[in-house]
Amino acid sequence: MLRAGIRSDISWETLPMAQVEILQSLAESSPARVNDMAERLHLAQSTVSGLIGQMMASGLVSRDIDANDRRAAVVTITAAGEEQLREWEGAHVLWIERALARLSAADQSAISSSLPALRRLTDSLTEG
Repeated sequence: MLRAGIRSDISWETLPMAQVEILQSLAESSPARVNDMAERLHLAQSTVSGLIGQMMASGLVSRDIDANDRRAAVVTITAAGEEQLREWEGAHVLWIERALARLSAADQSAISSSLPALRRLTDSLTEG
């Protein structure tokens, strides 16, 4: 519902979720090797390579030779990629804030008090 609602409000919100995940990964750790991103995102290396090619064509990422291993390539998020990610995240925050504002104070409080547990759940899922 979140993505569908945002797409109806924001015309540029057409970035596939897999590309958003790559931008988020690169925002956390850039530059990165394709195989490292594939492992971190639990995607096939060929899938990540294909997505990187599309994102390079859109100017969201760049690919360079790894300074530590000239046989390998690394991917870096570009300024345009960082801006796209900021706009994507900002739109999602705004959409959620609007939805939360329509809830009762009791519902808002219940959601707020559940956030630490949800964070621990997320951490548990990423630990494997």
